[in-house]
Amino acid sequence: MPDVITVRVQRGSDSFREVDVKIERPAYNKPFLGGFRNMSTGVEFHNAGSQTKPIKRSDKGIQLFCKETQTVVEKNKRQQTRNTTSTQMTKIGLYVSNMTDKLITPGKYFTAEEYHKRRLEAVIVLQKNFRRWHAMNLLQNLKEQKRLRLEQEAQEELQKKREKEEKLRREYEKKLNPKTKEDFELLFHDLELWMQEETERINRTLTGAERKAALCALLEEETQLIACIGMHKLDANLENQQKSILHLLHKCAQPRRWKAFDGKITEMDTQSTLRGKELLEIYRSITTKDIPKDERTSVLLTVKCTVKEHECKLTQEIVALIDREIDLMSREVNECNLEGLRKRICTLFLQYIKIPEVNPEVAELLKVPQDPLKLYKKVYFCHSCENYLASTEFPVAANSRTIGRCRSCYRLDNEARQREAYLKYRLILEDLRKSEVDYQDDSKIVFLVQLPDMQYLIENIWNCQSALSASNDLYDLVMVRWDKQHEWSPWNTILLTKEEADAHLKLCNLQKTYEAPFIHKIEQKHIRAKNYFAQIPVMSSFLHRSNNQANAN
Repeated sequence: MPDVITVRVQRGSDSFREVDVKIERPAYNKPFLGGFRNMSTGVEFHNAGSQTKPIKRSDKGIQLFCKETQTVVEKNKRQQTRNTTSTQMTKIGLYVSNMTDKLITPGKYFTAEEYHKRRLEAVIVLQKNFRRWHAMNLLQNLKEQKRLRLEQEAQEELQKKREKEEKLRREYEKKLNPKTKEDFELLFHDLELWMQEETERINRTLTGAERKAALCALLEEETQLIACIGMHKLDANLENQQKSILHLLHKCAQPRRWKAFDGKITEMDTQSTLRGKELLEIYRSITTKDIPKDERTSVLLTVKCTVKEHECKLTQEIVALIDREIDLMSREVNECNLEGLRKRICTLFLQYIKIPEVNPEVAELLKVPQDPLKLYKKVYFCHSCENYLASTEFPVAANSRTIGRCRSCYRLDNEARQREAYLKYRLILEDLRKSEVDYQDDSKIVFLVQLPDMQYLIENIWNCQSALSASNDLYDLVMVRWDKQHEWSPWNTILLTKEEADAHLKLCNLQKTYEAPFIHKIEQKHIRAKNYFAQIPVMSSFLHRSNNQANAN
C-alpha cells in the first residue's frame, strides 16, 4: 500500500470530491480478531479494528503515579474506650448518693530536684545490685574455668605419664624381643652404656691384679652377651625374611584398585592377580608344619602339577624333590629327618614364583630387574665388604663427594665400635619431614638433610636440649621452623619440646614475644649452622637464596 491514497467522497447526489489520505503505519502488528470464510467461494474475511492515535498529554513536571501509593498496605481497625462512662452531679430534681465517693487528700509536696534525687538513689540501688549479680556470675565463671583448666592439666599430665610408661614398656619389649634393626641398635647401645658404667666402677674401686681380673671377667661377659644378641639376630632375620616373602606374595595377589568420581574404591581381579593368589595359597600350604601325611601328600601333588606347566631345569629339580619326599613319607621316615628336604622344596618353589613368566605381577616388585642393562647405572662397589650393591644400599650424606661404605658395613662398624643409637635422630627427622609436607609450600631442604647431618645439627649446634626449657629427652624434642613464613632450613629452625613447639608455631611476631638476648642466641646458632652447611654444594644455592631474601626484607 502506498503512503498516500486518493479517496473519492460523495458530497451530494451528483457531486463527488477527491480527498488525499495519508497512511500512518503502526509500529506494532495488530492482533488477529477473527473472521469467517465463504463456503461457496472460499474467500476469507477478517475482522478489522481501527483506533486513532491518542492525544499526548503535556508533561506538567508533577509525578501523578508512583509505586508507593499504588502498593500501600491499608489497615482498618476500630478504636473504642474501655468503658463508656458519664458524670452526673446533684441538681434540682436529681439526687446522687455520695456513699461510694473517696476523699483524697494531697500528700507532701516535693520539688523537681527532690524527685530527680529520689530517682538517682533508686538507680544507684539498681546499679549496686546489678553489679553484685554480675560480679558473682563473673567469679563463678572464673572458678569454672579454673576447674576445667586444672582438670585439663591433670588429664594432660596423666596422658604424658601414660605415654611415657607406654614408651618405656615398648622399649623394654623391643630390648627383650628384638625384631628390627633399630631394636638391635638400641640393644647394642645399652650394652655399651653398661660396659662404660662397669669399667668406670672397676677402675674406681679396684687396682692392680684385681682390676685386670675384673676387666677380663667383664670382657668375657660382654662376649657372651654379644653372642646371645647374635643368636637373637639370626632368629629375627629368619622371621623377618619369612614376613618379607609373604608380604611380596600378598602384593602379587592384591587386585587392581582405583577411586571413582564419587570417592568409592573399585577393585578388579585380573588373570595375573588370580595367578598370584593361587601361588600364595600353594606357598602357604607347603610351608605349613605339623599336618597329616595325607594332606602333605595332597599339597605336594598340587605343587607338582603346578610346576609341570613350565618345563625347565628348576621345575625338574622341584619334581624330583617332591617324588623323593613322597617316597620317604611312604617309608615312615621320621619328620625331623625331612626338614632339610622340605626347606629345599620351599626355597626352589619360591624361586619358581619369582619368575615373571610364571607370576607376571612379581616383575614390578623384584629388586633385581630381569634386564641386566638396567643395573649398570645403579650399582656401586662397596670397598669394605667388596660387594656390588644397589644405590639405595649406600647412605649418602649431604656433604659427601664419593660413595663410601654400604649400610650393612656402617651398621656392623657401629655395633663393633661406637654402638650409637640413631633411632631418636631418625624419629626427629621423620616428624620434621611430615610437618613440612603439611605446609604444602614446596620445601626442599628438609629432604636433602640426611641422618648424619641431623645428628650433627642436634648434638653440636643445639647441644641435644630444648632452646627454651633445656630438656634433654630427645624422644620428646622436635624441630620446627623458627620463622614459619619461610621454609625449614638448618638456619631457620629451633629445637623445642612438643608443647613448646605448638606454642611457638602460634606466634605471629617473634620480636615482641621473645627477649632480645634469646633472639641473639638463636641467631648465633643459625650462623654456626650456615657456616657448616655452606660447605655442601647442594646447600649453597639455598643459602644464597635465603641471604638475598633477608637483604630484600
